[in-house]
Amino acid sequence: MAKVILKDLKKVYPHSEPKKKKGKKGAEPEKKTNLQITEEGVVAVQKFNLEIADKEFIVLVGPSGCGKSTTLRMIAGLEDISGGELYIGEELMNDVEPKDRNIAMVFQSYALYPHMTVYDNMAFSLKLKKVDKAEIDRRVREAAEILDITQYLNRKPKALSGGQRQRVAIGRAIVRDPQVMLMDEPLSNLDAKLRNQMRAELIKLRERINTTFIYVTHDQTEAMTLGDRIVIMRDGFIQQIGTPQEVFDHPANLFVAGFIGMPRMNQFDAKLVKKDGKYAVEVGGICVELAEDKQARLAAKEVPEQDVILGVRPEHIVLCADGVKGKVDVSEMMGSSVHLHVSAAGKDVIVIVPTAGGSNNFAMGSEVNLIFGGNVVHVFSKETEKNLEW
Repeated sequence: MAKVILKDLKKVYPHSEPKKKKGKKGAEPEKKTNLQITEEGVVAVQKFNLEIADKEFIVLVGPSGCGKSTTLRMIAGLEDISGGELYIGEELMNDVEPKDRNIAMVFQSYALYPHMTVYDNMAFSLKLKKVDKAEIDRRVREAAEILDITQYLNRKPKALSGGQRQRVAIGRAIVRDPQVMLMDEPLSNLDAKLRNQMRAELIKLRERINTTFIYVTHDQTEAMTLGDRIVIMRDGFIQQIGTPQEVFDHPANLFVAGFIGMPRMNQFDAKLVKKDGKYAVEVGGICVELAEDKQARLAAKEVPEQDVILGVRPEHIVLCADGVKGKVDVSEMMGSSVHLHVSAAGKDVIVIVPTAGGSNNFAMGSEVNLIFGGNVVHVFSKETEKNLEW
């Protein structure tokens, strides 16, 4: 069993130099480069709570510097844990050496031994453990077959492409039959086409090996396609945990709404009002009544009328005869659709217009009208930036 539990995990990097005295006693911790700086040091990860089921594929996603790789390295034992508890298979791992955690890690750089063949690279860790030669050969060839690299076993890394080297790095990890497989942005060095192919390979791989995956990426497309659940991080804190569909359909706050989805969610300054006991949003001179499920959630929380930030995804906005008035700034032909950048209601709004069966000729400066349904909008507090429904 390889259940992984992280309880109040925290990572603080101590100051390398004596910290200057503060001007005022008891002043708030300063903020620099989005990370909190305290008397202890720079806080990279804090209040991280997550329970990962056996054989689950969890993806940690967020912008650079959000603490996702630091969290992964604490699980691996490559970073000391400043606070909290880490359990792997119900065993406390805070002070257990990396080699004794029964985990394997695949890095962003392939880290292959250039003087060894693919076979020897994959067999190396097993040889160090003095595993029987026949067993080593069985495991290496089985992993090579799963990853479709059997034909490269006698080659050296320099004779392989980037994608093939990454498969070797993954193969070297899975021959150890680890309880937990850790992956730190393993596809970021590959070109776009190869990255798509390797994503598909990883999805097939997790069906063929019985292990728990914890995967780190800054690419939300990887997170959405690979993860059973995704953990969205920002400035060392978890913003939301859920299935890809849950975080896409019900973002917890403005950051999640803007980070998940491509192109990013449009945001309007709007007003949440109640008319005849029904919630509606007013924006750009139009009023849109919210769907029944949204009405019920807002009513249950007794949300008052207020100024809000309204979120609408580009694919949920449609052109119409009478709606929010806008002017086309840029028209991007994407094949099956046109991405329009429109100035509307004081914002740069992106609208995705399908090209099938319609005109795709939107000249710069042409006027358009935009509308959206009350079932696809998201209403966020201007003060807290949290989704008012949840």
